[in-house]
Amino acid sequence: MTEPTFDRSELLLRRDAVMTGRTDGELSRLVRAGGLVRLRRGAYVDQLLPPDAAAVHRLLVHATVAGLRREAVVSHQSAAVLHGLPLWDVPLDRVHVTRQPPAWNDRSAVLRCHVARLRDDEVTTIDGLHVTDPVRTALDLSRSLPHEAAVVMLDSALHRGQVDHAELRVRLFDIAGVPGSRSAARAVAAADGRSESVGESRSRVVLHRWKLAPSTLQFDVRSKDGALIGRSDFAWEEHRLLGEFDGKVKYRRLLKPGQEPGDAVFEEKRREDAMRDENWNVVRWVWSDLRRPDRLAARVRRARDRDR
Repeated sequence: MTEPTFDRSELLLRRDAVMTGRTDGELSRLVRAGGLVRLRRGAYVDQLLPPDAAAVHRLLVHATVAGLRREAVVSHQSAAVLHGLPLWDVPLDRVHVTRQPPAWNDRSAVLRCHVARLRDDEVTTIDGLHVTDPVRTALDLSRSLPHEAAVVMLDSALHRGQVDHAELRVRLFDIAGVPGSRSAARAVAAADGRSESVGESRSRVVLHRWKLAPSTLQFDVRSKDGALIGRSDFAWEEHRLLGEFDGKVKYRRLLKPGQEPGDAVFEEKRREDAMRDENWNVVRWVWSDLRRPDRLAARVRRARDRDR
């Protein structure tokens, strides 16, 4: 997967505008008239800000790094955005950079500066910016994010082939002993590239937490003659139980050319009936169930124990 490209013409820095003869008063009038949108102090775009938070943050990264007086490497969630690594429940209000020691940690309204040693092979270049590579970025986030958000990020990166599980495990040794290294090791151990959505990743974290870990993911259900009936998000094979996380994204993904959403839902119902005909029980849950993990765990446990 290639990183999104950045069009520098989208961004106008005050310093560049002043050099071409514009004044602060003119910039202010353009903002009031809607000709410019203020991204942050001293940085503007000549269009509406994109609705996607990651796209806005990408602009913010370029605007902020351009104003730094000392060299820094874009890192953490800012590096994740530049690499196109998917994030869930991760704040994007500040640009994150890393400097080599003996620098110092720094924080402002728009900047968070970390201090850490970076090898040359841990730094790459995107759109002219020095950026931590995908593996170092994933490990830095695994150290600093809550466990659930870290697993979601790692699952997605693994699923998309942006990082490799074996390399993640090897490079954990590079951060051994630093703050958060144990959290990173825990997240890497829990990550699984077979998860296909944020909802599936969050569900797996909940199920593990409540000691209801499925025996496998993306389980192929077959008829007695070996024909493929369908695939289930989760399976507890010993208990003949299948688990399905239902999100709107899933049904959009199942749509065939010319189909309406209702058609995909109907086909999903037929698929579930066929699985039940093969003596599989099915338990389903949705986004709102993830807000009450105790209830979700109780429902899965009841379904799992029905065969006893």
